[in-house]
Amino acid sequence: MNQTDKEQTAIPEGATQAPSDYFTGTAWIKTMVPANDETDCTVSDVTFEPGARNNWHTHPNGQILVATLGTGYYQEKGKPIQILQKGDAVNIAPDVLHWHGASPDSRFTHCH
Repeated sequence: MNQTDKEQTAIPEGATQAPSDYFTGTAWIKTMVPANDETDCTVSDVTFEPGARNNWHTHPNGQILVATLGTGYYQEKGKPIQILQKGDAVNIAPDVLHWHGASPDSRFTHCH
């Protein structure tokens, strides 16, 4: 098995399964920087199994996604789906209704 195959099949070390209340399918979250009183900002790795995604949601302070592995999707309400590949980034304005997740045939990981 080459390194790319290992990356595509391994659950990230230290990740916990994402809550089913907010996700469809299986996803894993690894918090790298928790929020604090000074920044109210987090940094997490989120890994979506093929076809998994989060529900429609917003963020009061916006969100930045950086794709790090696989093929994923991002969609804002009323706009077409965007395909995300490793190295792509999305800057999501505050209170924009959106979802993101994996394509049907690829695991997808992003930092946010």
